[in-house]
Amino acid sequence: MTEQDPLLKYREQHKHRLNYMPWLYWSLKPKNKGWAEAWQQEYQAYLMAMETVDIGKNCFISPLAHIFAEPGRKITIGDNTFIAADCTLHGPLEIGNEVAINHHCILDGGRAGIKLHDQVRIAAYCHLYAFDHGVDLDQPVYQQPVRSRGIEIGRDVWLGAHVGVKDGIHIDDHAVIGMNSMVTKNVEKKAIIGGNPAAFIRYRE
Repeated sequence: MTEQDPLLKYREQHKHRLNYMPWLYWSLKPKNKGWAEAWQQEYQAYLMAMETVDIGKNCFISPLAHIFAEPGRKITIGDNTFIAADCTLHGPLEIGNEVAINHHCILDGGRAGIKLHDQVRIAAYCHLYAFDHGVDLDQPVYQQPVRSRGIEIGRDVWLGAHVGVKDGIHIDDHAVIGMNSMVTKNVEKKAIIGGNPAAFIRYRE
């Protein structure tokens, strides 16, 4: 197959589409499923060889994502999970099963780490930082001590696009965080919150 082969060009465009819309990976037609699975197996094997990463079964990890897991900052990715293009993930991270991390998200585990339970859905451009600087005036911010308490996101939680989550936050199961919200306090089970800073709206029930 030459570089000018239209089938090869189509395949490269299909890969590009999957990088940004990875949920399509699980509905590929048989003629595309073979090369897509081989592509993913090769890339995931490379990633696990290069970084301290464990990847579960039937996952999609975009090669355009930036995944860094040096020793002591392990990343674990559960089964049937996807990570889309232009995400930056820095361990320690524990990512459950059937988790969706859409394009341009940033998850930095600091020292304490980030834990995403099963079926968490994170829309595009969300930022989760499990660390924070001090702000005393006796020295510049960049010289301040850095703390890390960790972030935990419960099962079946949905973060809308452009949500920020600060260090030390726990979002309980089945919560929904509205688009463009900044989460600065813990979130109750089944709560829907929104705004900057995010405030309670109602319960899903």
